Amino acid sequence: MESIGNAKTIRNDNSSRFGKYIQIDFNTKWHIIGANMRTYLLEKSRVVFQAPEERNYHIFYQLCSAGDNEELAHLKLSHQDTFLYTNQGDCPTVDSIDDNKQMQELKESFLLLGIGSKHQLLIFQTFAAVLHMGNLEIVDGENDTSLIKKGDDTINTVAELLGVDTELLRGWLCNRKIVTHGETFVKGLKKAEAMFARDALAKHVYGRVFDWIVTQINCELKCTAKRQRFTGVLDIYGFETFEINSFEQFCINYANEKLQQQFNMHVFKLEQEEYVKEKIQWSFIDFYDNQPCINLIEAKLGLLDLLDEECRMPKGSDNSWCEKLYKSHDGKSKHFMKPRLSNTAFIVHHFADNVQYEVSGFLEKNRDTVIDEHLAVLRTSKFSWVKELFEQEAEVKPSKGKSASQSSKTGSSQKSRKNTVGSQFRGSLSALMEVLNKTTPHYVRCIKPNDDKEAFVFEPKRAIQQLRACGVLETIRISAAGYPSRWTYQEFFNRYRALISSKKINWKDMKLTCESILQSLIKDPDKYQFGNTKIFFRAGQVAYMEKLRTDRLKACGVMIQKHVRGFLQRRRYRRLKAATIIMQKFIRGFNARRQLRFLKRTKAAVTVQRIWRGFYQQQKHRRLRKLVIGLQSCVRGLYARRRYTVMLRNHKAIVIQRNVRMWLARKKYMKVRRGVILLQCHVRRRAAKKVLKKLKIEARSIDHVKKIQVGLENKVFVLQQRINEMNKENGRLRIEVESISVLRSELEVMKGNEETVKFSSNKIVQLEEELHVLKESVEHERKEKSDLVNKNEDLISGYKQEIERLKEENAGLLLQLEATKQQDLLNEDAEKQRSDAEVKELAAELEGERSAYQNLLRKHAEMEQRLEDMQDHGLVSGRRHVRNSSDLSTISIETDISEASTIPVEDLGYGTATRKVKPDAGLPVERASDASEAIILKLQAHVREVNGERQRLQDEIILLNSKLGSTENLSGVMVTISPPSTTLPNGSRLSSGPEKHEMTAAESLKINDLEIENSNLKQNLMHLRECIAQESQTEKDRVMLDQFGAMQSELERRRDEVIQLKSILVDRQQGVSGVLREQYGGADSDLLNEDGELEIAYRTMKDTNRLLENQLQNEKTNFSKMESDYRGEMTLLKKDNDRQQKLISMHLRMTPGEKHANQIQHEVQRLTEENLDLNEKVETQQDQISKLRKQLKYYAKKLKADGAQPMSWSQSLMSSFFGSEPNLDEILKEPVDAASAEGMPVVKHKEVEYLGMLEYRNDDEGLLMKSLFYDLRPKIAAQLLPGLPAYIVFMCIRHTDYVNNDEKVGSLLTSTINTIKRIFKKRCDDLEYAILMLANNCRLLHNLKQYSGEKQFQHLNTPRQNEQCLRNFDLAEYRQVLSDNAVWIYQGVIRVIEEKVQAAIVPGMLEHEAIKGMSVTTPGVRRQGSVQSENEAQSPSHVDAMEILMKQISNFFEVCKTYAVDPELLNQIFRQLYYYITACALNNLLLRKELCHWSKGMQIRYNISRLECFIRDNNLQGCGALENLEPIIQASQLLQARKTDADVQSICDMCTKLTVPQIVKILHLYTPVNEYEERVPVSFIRKIQEQLKKRKEAEASQNLLMDTKYTYSVRFPFNPSQVQLEQIALPSCLDLTFLKRL
Repeated sequence: MESIGNAKTIRNDNSSRFGKYIQIDFNTKWHIIGANMRTYLLEKSRVVFQAPEERNYHIFYQLCSAGDNEELAHLKLSHQDTFLYTNQGDCPTVDSIDDNKQMQELKESFLLLGIGSKHQLLIFQTFAAVLHMGNLEIVDGENDTSLIKKGDDTINTVAELLGVDTELLRGWLCNRKIVTHGETFVKGLKKAEAMFARDALAKHVYGRVFDWIVTQINCELKCTAKRQRFTGVLDIYGFETFEINSFEQFCINYANEKLQQQFNMHVFKLEQEEYVKEKIQWSFIDFYDNQPCINLIEAKLGLLDLLDEECRMPKGSDNSWCEKLYKSHDGKSKHFMKPRLSNTAFIVHHFADNVQYEVSGFLEKNRDTVIDEHLAVLRTSKFSWVKELFEQEAEVKPSKGKSASQSSKTGSSQKSRKNTVGSQFRGSLSALMEVLNKTTPHYVRCIKPNDDKEAFVFEPKRAIQQLRACGVLETIRISAAGYPSRWTYQEFFNRYRALISSKKINWKDMKLTCESILQSLIKDPDKYQFGNTKIFFRAGQVAYMEKLRTDRLKACGVMIQKHVRGFLQRRRYRRLKAATIIMQKFIRGFNARRQLRFLKRTKAAVTVQRIWRGFYQQQKHRRLRKLVIGLQSCVRGLYARRRYTVMLRNHKAIVIQRNVRMWLARKKYMKVRRGVILLQCHVRRRAAKKVLKKLKIEARSIDHVKKIQVGLENKVFVLQQRINEMNKENGRLRIEVESISVLRSELEVMKGNEETVKFSSNKIVQLEEELHVLKESVEHERKEKSDLVNKNEDLISGYKQEIERLKEENAGLLLQLEATKQQDLLNEDAEKQRSDAEVKELAAELEGERSAYQNLLRKHAEMEQRLEDMQDHGLVSGRRHVRNSSDLSTISIETDISEASTIPVEDLGYGTATRKVKPDAGLPVERASDASEAIILKLQAHVREVNGERQRLQDEIILLNSKLGSTENLSGVMVTISPPSTTLPNGSRLSSGPEKHEMTAAESLKINDLEIENSNLKQNLMHLRECIAQESQTEKDRVMLDQFGAMQSELERRRDEVIQLKSILVDRQQGVSGVLREQYGGADSDLLNEDGELEIAYRTMKDTNRLLENQLQNEKTNFSKMESDYRGEMTLLKKDNDRQQKLISMHLRMTPGEKHANQIQHEVQRLTEENLDLNEKVETQQDQISKLRKQLKYYAKKLKADGAQPMSWSQSLMSSFFGSEPNLDEILKEPVDAASAEGMPVVKHKEVEYLGMLEYRNDDEGLLMKSLFYDLRPKIAAQLLPGLPAYIVFMCIRHTDYVNNDEKVGSLLTSTINTIKRIFKKRCDDLEYAILMLANNCRLLHNLKQYSGEKQFQHLNTPRQNEQCLRNFDLAEYRQVLSDNAVWIYQGVIRVIEEKVQAAIVPGMLEHEAIKGMSVTTPGVRRQGSVQSENEAQSPSHVDAMEILMKQISNFFEVCKTYAVDPELLNQIFRQLYYYITACALNNLLLRKELCHWSKGMQIRYNISRLECFIRDNNLQGCGALENLEPIIQASQLLQARKTDADVQSICDMCTKLTVPQIVKILHLYTPVNEYEERVPVSFIRKIQEQLKKRKEAEASQNLLMDTKYTYSVRFPFNPSQVQLEQIALPSCLDLTFLKRL
């Protein structure tokens, strides 16, 4: 702490420039167990400025002295004179301080306190950055701006040491951001402002590092053990006065005033109060009381209060603050005075001296402001320690939902909301005073002997000044005149009882004993006085008493020591003698045993040597023999192998010679044969040339041509006739072939029949034999059956008797059970109500957790938007790099997180440990900054907490359901016994009331045991009946048993109905008789029921109860459905969280070998996919070739039919290529003539059965995103299938699942999510785009659930859809990412809707007057510009405001319907919209007095009815929107209601949705519309308040205005699609030709 908090001053070489309070803790054994330190007012201005002959903090000089070390070489430190922050005092070194040595001691101290070398290096690096920061050269720029001097390498050094971007730091050191009315622009700073901002940043960085070191020291010294006592040491600065005194001296002297006051209270005031309390003779002494001076500083409108007020002023200055001081305190306080020759200073009369303070710099030092952009730059540091150091300094930014005026106010008042240095110092000083007041202080005053810091030089004048300033002289004066030492009588007696003999002790009166002691020891009675409970001594008397006591104890101690020492020496001598004898005995025995052991070892060694030498010789002989044998075998083998090699080589040489000779002979033969063949060819060619020459001469003659033509014509005619004959023959043969095939099929049938007949004949013989055997067995069984029938009859008779007995027991049990049913029904209702309340409370907690999680998602989106805005403005480095698709999973963990647990970078989470997705190098994605990653980690931690809380809520719900179920089961067993009505002799009936009593535990257990026994008996009876049925074979027995079972079940059913009807009838009779007795004074029920009125009332009540029961059942069904939905959702969240945890643990446990195997698997999959693509291309080309061949054949035949010369297929193809014949492309383009194709067979296409998959290449992924999302316009999307892009993306996912390509599916999903996010960010203000993206995002989410293969999502699927489920991938984690993305888009949609309707809410809901003739002017109240008088026509904006509002709402609804938004999501949107409309309207109504009258209430109610009609017309009653309108509806009803004393209760019952302040505010604002109406009296309002105080605490909210920023948590219930994937066609407008439909 001396290195970082001490510095050299003019008067002290090691002056502490901060105050500290060290608290040392002790345990019950008075051992030190821990410590804690608090610091006060570090002098941060010394970091940037030092007076002459003074130095900066020691740490800077220590770093400069150690700059040559290799460990600190990267800090680029040199001599301290080269730095501005260390050379201003012209005192670089101090003779008494070795900076290098203290640097080593500082490192050792850091290690001792748990600060490792890594953090030490970061601390030194930060301090070095502060030093370099002072050397930054800032020069003037253009237009009153400044900039860092070009070529100044210091900025790079500072940025490198702090780990921030150089350009970012360079820009913000000379600029700052200003936010006004929603606009943000950057303003350049002047040179002086930039230098001041630089110095402020340096001071702030040093202060943050100082606080961090103090915190680390406290954490290291902290102890968790229980503290018994503690000792505090306060080392704080003394009173200071210099030639120029500033804010630091003012705070130091203020602290000394407080400490001096505490010193006075302890030494002076408490001293005199003690004398008065003890009633001793004492003359009061006046002393200085500095409370007025403290009030001048810290009281209301004191110096600190005015200073803080001036700091909050936008244009506050030091001079204006000084003027306020003069006006407030000059001449009014004797401790404040204005200097004669200065208007910028003031004088305070302190207890030690009068100090003049210069006001220059007071405001800036009190504000201690640092530009937010500087802190933002530091929070982007790549060093996590530097980032965490300034995270706590982040100020709360205004939310996006605030208006422009609110944003500007927030931006301008952010610094004013920060606690000033003065207020912080005052608070810490108050806490210190509380600690000092609770403890027993002791004071140590440090007196400096001289100001020259010389040894053995004492200046009396300077010492007297310090003693007077410390109050020591006043203390000495009071102590000399008083009694500084005191003892209670008991303590004095316990301490000094050794000075008196026991005979003089009076045990009954300690005071008399103490008086006798003092009278015998102190002869002067003025040296002490006796008080009521204590004895007071003059100075020096206690020391005299202690001397006497010490002498007495010393004499006693010498006597005791003499006897004790003699006793100890004698005992020691005896012990030494006994020990010597024992040692001698053991030594002699040890020597004898050692000699014996030596002899034994010698004999054993000889024996071992003999045996070993024999063994060694044997082993040597065996090795030699084995070596010889092995050598012989090796030599013999070598000779054999050489002989074999020679023989083998001879054999191979013979084989080679044979083959070579054969090859040479064959080569010679082939050469001769080739020559003969060539000779023959030459001869034959010459002969052929001669014949060819003759044929050419003949071919040129005309006669030869004619012969050929005639021959050809005849040949063609003959061929045509032959073709006709062949066609006829073919037709005849075709008919014969068909007849032959029919005959063959009949022949096959006859052969089959013949085999069947043979098999049947054999089967008949076997069946006859089996029939004979069965007849014999049936006869045997019939005999046995007759015996069983007789036994069954006996059993049945016994069973009937048993049944009769069981019936009697059941009747008795039922009578006992009926006694408790009524009471149990009441208990059941109470238990159900309690359980329903608990379940609702748990559901509310779950809803709160969901809203908190979605708020975290919204904050994360805001942080990302802020980061992108900074990138757009050039405030953050624009460098881009590639990230893999797994970074998207951090959004959920922003979770859900999972949405939380952290997800590895390579893991996409498909449910397997080996399936990892490699980063796609062709897909660049912008990576978030380190700050957003830290926020994501925090969100993940919060998501884990949310998941734990959800699990706890789920367990509680299950527990409550189990309790509810057990209560229902028990209630089904317990009934109530109502005694029957008895008939009196006179004919009247006396009905006794139900005897309601609570069952004891024994009775309940007994009833349960009887019920169980009854059920067991019934089961036994059923078992016996089944046995009889199995054994009985006759039809009569079965019929009889069936009838018996039916009668038994019918009997039980009738018995249950009778019991229920009896209980209901008794309850009705009791209720009716009770009502009659209450209303008619106990009259007879028969007399009152003469006209059948009771029967009619009973039926009416019965119908009403039935209706209520149905409603209750419906509510219970709805509640159970909601509960199951919530439980299913929580189960899914838990599964997602567990899956993420497993994936992380698997990835962490993977070895490098497993990772390599995973890469090989991915490579194999990639090659397989490429092979499939190539095979498909080959098949496609083959199909195209075959199609072209068919077309060529067809057109060749067509040409032939037209009379053209026929050509072969190859000739036609070659001619089409070389152009000698008509082009094939032209032929293919010509339409096919149906007439010419009549003779050709028709080609029929088979119906293709599609699989519902789309295939695409990896390179087409960007085109797919562009066609489906970027180029998609809302008008085009409205004409397509709703959610078509989502269906197409999912069909592509199905193909990737089909080929098992996890890289491809990860890349596709990542691109889809990023594309949706980018489009929404770009067009977030366009409602149609936003809803279109939301609908497609939700549809993709539902498709992933519907086709995931999980049973909970398959109950509505068709068999075909279940077959299309994913087989290889588990995309549960991507579902969570899509869910989080949907939440973010939903929040953006709500924001857009609220912005659009905000301007029309107040004019439409409050100011719009739809009912003509109701417009009135409130007397005495001037209407605002938006509300006109009766004589003026309403403005068009007000006339059309409600229509505009309704048109906007209708437009929202139509857009949602157009893009097929889920109905549940649509309900949530309108629920949030109606809440926002209600909140805005009610808040404006509470703030505008001219709207609070009865006619305006009617207008508002009419306007609200239009909103209600819209909800009813569009079937949105179940969304909760109408409930959100209740506050404004009740406010309008309150304006119309009567306001008399008789209406107090009705008003309170009516305004259930309004808070107490809202009701009171409306009544206060209510203004009569004419002279006949009176204002609401104050007494009426007070009665309303008293009545409203009776509300429950949960309902008694104290908020006046509704929170317009409140948002309900959104849910996305599963909505399966009935669209079949195989039926989806690709529209041409989307340009998806690169997709292949499979």
